Amino acid sequence: MTALLQTTPQEAIPDTSAVAADSTGVLGNLGREVGETGRLLVSGDLQGVADRILSGAQGMLDQFLPAALSALFVFLVFYVVYRGLAGLLEASLRRSSRVDEGLQHLMVRSFRIAAWSFIAVIVLSQFGINVTALLAGLSIVGIAVGFAAKDTLENFISGMAIMMDRPFRVGDFINVDGTYGRVQEITLRSTRLRTVNDEIMVMPNIAMINQKLVNHSLLPSLRVQISFGIAYKEYPAEARKTVLGLFDGDSRLDPNRPPNVAVTELGDSSIDLEARFFVNDPSLEVPMRTEYTEKIREALREAEIEIPFPHMQLYIDGADGLKGVLGPVSRQQDTDD
Repeated sequence: MTALLQTTPQEAIPDTSAVAADSTGVLGNLGREVGETGRLLVSGDLQGVADRILSGAQGMLDQFLPAALSALFVFLVFYVVYRGLAGLLEASLRRSSRVDEGLQHLMVRSFRIAAWSFIAVIVLSQFGINVTALLAGLSIVGIAVGFAAKDTLENFISGMAIMMDRPFRVGDFINVDGTYGRVQEITLRSTRLRTVNDEIMVMPNIAMINQKLVNHSLLPSLRVQISFGIAYKEYPAEARKTVLGLFDGDSRLDPNRPPNVAVTELGDSSIDLEARFFVNDPSLEVPMRTEYTEKIREALREAEIEIPFPHMQLYIDGADGLKGVLGPVSRQQDTDD
């Protein structure tokens, strides 16, 4: 009875060493083996080190091979599923007319990041890694990185807002911060514009939504304006007739919105007019403005309609003290400014 009482508690206590070894996984066993080998090496037991390496290699092979095969199988299964879903998503986005190119890239990239993160977590779990602790650690690191990369996160959120609100799209002609260009690419951090000088201007997304932006491509047609002036002795009707004749037969113009010439202001030295015409292709705005500016000047010259330049008339009255200096000159002098 005494022997039974003495041995019963010991037999009742379970052996948790095997459970602990299993719970640590392959990487935990590898860490213990390396630590034990290092202790033997420091103590000078080279034979023990060799035996430890051989036995450890054999034990790791026995544990790692099943885990590696399991991880490989899981990876292949989920990779095939990922490729199928990715292809289906890309095909659906290409067929959709409501999702522009920039938003398509964003959705595909987000799906890829989420899918590969999920696959990595599932594969690592096959090696006995505590995925919950790993994700918790990554969350803490993410918070720290978020505070350190505040500007990057602002641009990321701004990029999301651009993708959802769509004030402009890839291919649109816009004017932002005094720069005119075509939207080349929209990323999560920045927007790239191709200017009329064939330069690529990279604008942070936060700047694209926080300042005045003019989109020249949202509407079906775009109005182009060219300002010019004629002398006060000329007649606006004649100038209008001369300028409107330049637009006849130009197929680049919007046939539903005819051009016109209007008087905009009575300036100090000229009657100011403005030629207005509409184009269906916003890429023609700059070249056609340049083209018709020269045509208007030459047409007015051929019609002998004066295009004045600013000038000032100076009248000298009652300046008796200047008679001896100026001599017999006219009391009215015209000077060009």
